Amino acid sequence: MKKLAKKLFVDKTDHVFLQFFRFIFVGGTAFLIDFFIYFALVEFAHINYLIAATIAFFISVLANYYLSTSWVFNQTQIENKALEFNVFLAISIVGWIFTEILLYVFTDLCSINYLWSKIIASILVLFWNFSARRVMFYGKKI
Repeated sequence: MKKLAKKLFVDKTDHVFLQFFRFIFVGGTAFLIDFFIYFALVEFAHINYLIAATIAFFISVLANYYLSTSWVFNQTQIENKALEFNVFLAISIVGWIFTEILLYVFTDLCSINYLWSKIIASILVLFWNFSARRVMFYGKKI
């Protein structure tokens, strides 16, 4: 059990399933940050759900960047940290655009509650984020 925990949480890896496990763990943490900020901005600050999603996104991206590059995809081919962050941010911005579109479609067009819309959109965008980050940071195909 100790060996499995070390493999799952400590050792560097290029194994797609271990990276995906870690990505889900990190993404879950970033999602919770994103989701609770989103909820608080909509419910307590009375900010439009699309604007709240943008604010929450930019806050959670910083936590996600640190955890993703130091733990999930910890063997990056990019030496320059500024370039690495810009690539990470570009991938995240595409994910944010997908999220905004999906939030609008689910919430305004399909009349789904904004919180459920956020959950559904986040699950769908997760696959883009993982695939793009794995390819860009590690040079590996899925």
